[in-house]
Amino acid sequence: MTETKKSDVVTIKKYANRRLYDTSASRYVTLDHLRELVREGRDFKVIDAKSGDDLTRGVLAQIIFEEESKGETLLPVEFLRQLISFYGDSMQSMVPSYLQMSMDTLSRQHQAMREKMTGAMGDAMGGNSMAMLEEQTKRNMAMFQQAMSMFTPFSTGAAMGDMPAAPASDAPRSDDVQSLRDELEAMRQKLDQLANKS
Repeated sequence: MTETKKSDVVTIKKYANRRLYDTSASRYVTLDHLRELVREGRDFKVIDAKSGDDLTRGVLAQIIFEEESKGETLLPVEFLRQLISFYGDSMQSMVPSYLQMSMDTLSRQHQAMREKMTGAMGDAMGGNSMAMLEEQTKRNMAMFQQAMSMFTPFSTGAAMGDMPAAPASDAPRSDDVQSLRDELEAMRQKLDQLANKS
């Protein structure tokens, strides 16, 4: 979230009838409008139209309360109980800075995750993701072929001319050799089909 300059802070006036007036847009707004300002990273300050008192904290708490009551639960009950228990406690003064630090860390992690996701989507659009997927598929198929070679008498990657010659006494008949060649060719075709499907 970008840092907001003081001049960029939107002033919201709250009137006695509980209506909210956005001075930057010169119109009455709702809590939904303020929630959108928060999501956009825009800072605002809510002041009492008559006294000038700062009401921002209470209005933000009201937005949270409305979101929670809609079923958009973000705050676990146990967390709320613990938070309430800190009021009046000797630790109360430390809680705001601790929560701020924790939320800052969470925001940074969230932003980093969004950037990674955006980068991944950009790579997918640019074709880099497909190239990486194809490369991984090739690696997987090479491993598969290597594993398959352990269960076959000859390596599936070896050319037939590279096969060692059998001793004369054990030389297979020509129809046995052709049968083995046919089996190897069928296996290669299946492997190619699997690679294309991937």
